[in-house]
Amino acid sequence: MQVYVDNAATTKMSQTAIQAMLPYFEEIYGNPSSLHTPGQKAKEALEAARADVAACLGADPREIYFTSGGSEADNQAILSAAKLGARKGKKHIISTAFEHHAVLHTLEKLEKEGYSVTYLDVTHNHNVDAQQVKDALREDTCLVTTMYANNEIGSILPIREIGAICREAGVLFHVDAVQAVGHIPVHVKDDNIDLLSLSGHKFHGPKGVGALYARRGILLTNLIEGGAQERGKRAGTENIPAICGMAAALKDACAHMEENAAKVTALRDRLIEGLSKIPHSALNGDPVHRLPGNVSFCFEGIEGESLLLMLDFKGISASSGSACTSGSLDPSHVLLAIGRVHDVAHGSLRLSLSEYNTQEEIDYILEQVPQVVEYLRGMSPVWRDLQTGKRQYIL
Repeated sequence: MQVYVDNAATTKMSQTAIQAMLPYFEEIYGNPSSLHTPGQKAKEALEAARADVAACLGADPREIYFTSGGSEADNQAILSAAKLGARKGKKHIISTAFEHHAVLHTLEKLEKEGYSVTYLDVTHNHNVDAQQVKDALREDTCLVTTMYANNEIGSILPIREIGAICREAGVLFHVDAVQAVGHIPVHVKDDNIDLLSLSGHKFHGPKGVGALYARRGILLTNLIEGGAQERGKRAGTENIPAICGMAAALKDACAHMEENAAKVTALRDRLIEGLSKIPHSALNGDPVHRLPGNVSFCFEGIEGESLLLMLDFKGISASSGSACTSGSLDPSHVLLAIGRVHDVAHGSLRLSLSEYNTQEEIDYILEQVPQVVEYLRGMSPVWRDLQTGKRQYIL
């Protein structure tokens, strides 16, 4: 059996997205910046897609800028807000310790340029709360940037409450919503969000395309110069097929969000219940405020890389954390942020589900994972030391 449970890394493209893209490869292939009829037809498709994305977020179409993905949108949002803050003499930023590296590396860059960043600790329930943000605010705070939901452990942050605090304080609020959009309700106005990033391939759209929401009145800093596309804020001919595919996928995901979430949540909970029976294991992430499809565990006494390779041999495609750092030998910064020690963090497994997964696949995972964990522990000198008392169990 082949089971794909790495949907937080990327999703299978839906037929809805594929069919939406096809006309723009052969029939309507004009440059949307051109004045002739083929170009204007492409322009119409571009603006229709913009309107669809905006509607799904509760935004105005003029507040949507298409990008190459979530990372570019994160970079542009954070650098824009930082530059606006510097103009007012404000160079303090608030974020969290378990952000995606697209955010963390951008903040590191700004720190080298003289900005100060407060990284909020992750609390006992593997989340942050709004009061932490309020307590960290300073007179020179120009930006709060947090994820909507964590890509590795699935915790959903209290975005609406954080946004309300930022709005009252007059501080810009950026949200990396790459893992949330298309899976849980996101409304930029109700959530008090000023800037938001999303990526098409996280909700069955194509790779290499995303969007940045910027509330009207916020001046964006250009990352790419060279043309007047995207109202002068993102040069380069727009990728019309990908944009149309993303918009169609998002519209479809939002239309079926409630039923998809109910199905995926039921699969998730069954998987969590079954994996929790493995001795010396622990669920990562907020057990209540959690993405519908996220299951993250640590298993003491094993290496996550070996676990992934053996599961892959058995047809189960999973991950140990973010795909962006899968080549690193270091334990996940997210797991360290929630208090997992290095030895335990190395033995992590992330199973991220979609509506395409089935009960039969969950049965297969629950059959295979305990067997693989037991096999690896039988080969592990660390596990032997734990069993003989030379080391103390942590989980």
